[in-house]
Parts: sequence; structure tokens; C-alpha cells
Amino acid sequence: MALVEQIQSDLTAAMKARDTETTATLRMVMAAVKNARVAPGQQGEISDAQALDILAKEAKKRAEAIEAYTQAGRQELADKEQAELAVIQRYLPQPLTEDEVRAIVEEAIAATGASGPGDMGKVMGAVTPQTKGRADGRLVSTMVKDRLAGA
Repeated sequence: MALVEQIQSDLTAAMKARDTETTATLRMVMAAVKNARVAPGQQGEISDAQALDILAKEAKKRAEAIEAYTQAGRQELADKEQAELAVIQRYLPQPLTEDEVRAIVEEAIAATGASGPGDMGKVMGAVTPQTKGRADGRLVSTMVKDRLAGA
């Protein structure tokens, strides 16, 4: 079953179970999917990879909102965003640990023969496909930059 179909099926189940929190979150996700389907240059259906990108963007939005609400002292809103994030994370692959990301970075540096900060683009090009949707891009970028600065 495709990821979008799974989300739609889970949305239907949440509606029947009267789970308002899950229903609202999955409706937002399906709205983002629908917007992606009608975007210029899109040919109708959404692949699983595109659906994962959409889910990752939605998760990132929630994480940023949690941080902003917490800093503003609005814990009730932060809790709501946290609940939505938990629903979205059910569909995302297991995130990589820092050690796993570090190992991927080391492997990419060895494979590309990178020797300094000027080679960051080559290394990021090799690392990004392996970490996409499973690690924060800022963390990966910082690790690559730090490692190349010390190389």
C-alpha cells in the first residue's frame, strides 16, 4: 500500500474512532499532499518519496512551532503541536543517531577524497541522499563543515 493510501486509510479509521486530534492532523497532511498534486510541474500522483518529503516538511513546521511556543511561554499550544508531530512521525522513517550521521559523513569524505572546506558541496552531495528525511539538514551540514575544517 502506498504511503498516501495508508494515510488516507488511517484518516478514515481515525474519523470512525472519533479521534479528533489524529483526524485533524491527517487532514492537514492530506491537504499538503493535495496541494503538491496540483502544483505546477507535477504530473498528478505523488510518489512515496514525495510523500515522505511532504511529511518531513510538516514535521519540521511542527518542531519549529513547538520551539517558538515554548520560548513564548505558550505551553498549551506547544503541547498541541507536539501531539500533531507525534502523529506525523508515525509515517516517517526512524531518525538516524548522531553517531550514524557521523559515520555516513566520514564515509562520504573518504569516498569523495575531500580535503578541505572547499569540498563541502561534494561531500553534502554524497551524504544528503543517505540522510534525507532521517536527519536534520542543519546537523548534517554542521558535521560536514566541522569535519572538513579539521581535515
